[in-house]
Amino acid sequence: MNEKVGFWQDLLWRLEALAFDATVGLLRLFPVDTASDLGASLLKTLGPISPVQKVVLRNLDLAFPDKDVGWKARICRAQWDNLGRTFAEIAMMDRITIANGRIVVQNAERLEEIKLSGRPVVFISGHFANWEIMPSVINEAGVICQMTYRAANNPYVDARWRKARERYGTQLFAPKGGDGAKELLAGMARGESVALMNDQKFNRGVSTPFFSRPVDTAPGPARLALRFGTVLQPMTVERTDRARFRVTVCDPINVVDTGRKSEDIDATVCKVSNFIEDAVRARPEAWFWVHKRWPNDAYKSAAETPGHKN
Repeated sequence: MNEKVGFWQDLLWRLEALAFDATVGLLRLFPVDTASDLGASLLKTLGPISPVQKVVLRNLDLAFPDKDVGWKARICRAQWDNLGRTFAEIAMMDRITIANGRIVVQNAERLEEIKLSGRPVVFISGHFANWEIMPSVINEAGVICQMTYRAANNPYVDARWRKARERYGTQLFAPKGGDGAKELLAGMARGESVALMNDQKFNRGVSTPFFSRPVDTAPGPARLALRFGTVLQPMTVERTDRARFRVTVCDPINVVDTGRKSEDIDATVCKVSNFIEDAVRARPEAWFWVHKRWPNDAYKSAAETPGHKN
């Protein structure tokens, strides 16, 4: 920790870290599928009675206005199942690998090509199924890649998250923010690829259509690809059964490059937004619906819609 904190704050952080250790330690006592089942059962019980339930349902209203209440209720319950599994599985990602058959990779030859080329690419994905699977697969394929992350407020817990990721091979981190951007640029200049999630709200981002509604989308991945003359390499993750997954290395997204930089970035970000939407439509139960992806006024409109009961 760089900043000095008070005794009580430090004590609280340490207690939270102990609780984190106890939870992870308990989960790691179980077989992977059993731990995944426990996580699913817990969030299917607690999620629907939490305040976040309202966010999930409003998101579904915004994305799928034509779907009936029963369909949305099923998707809502299924996404809690998936989210609970994901949280539990993160405690044992070193046991979910290609080598032990829990991950199957479609178009794996593309990763081999990237590794052998010596040229960086910008991997992109969204919070699909267990989103930690993507960096795990990239690492297991031998591609040198920087991973971004948002540091936990608790520095002791943050250190544990980093160590957990190191167990499945993730060694390079670029914290989100200005310093992280510099690290990504330096890494790509060395020939290292980067991996970014590009499906979350980004204030002052590029306005793109997402389920026919405007959202702010981060331009960072498109900027990096344009700057280094490379491609955006999308990947999707699907849960096939409990703690088993299929990862698809999709066709590369070529950056628009007409010489008009601002317009080119906007056009490329729209391509990314389309990729994310297509993946969500294909498996809506597996996306991270607990996040407020749309602008605040969209949620206000959803709440005021006649017949809305969230």
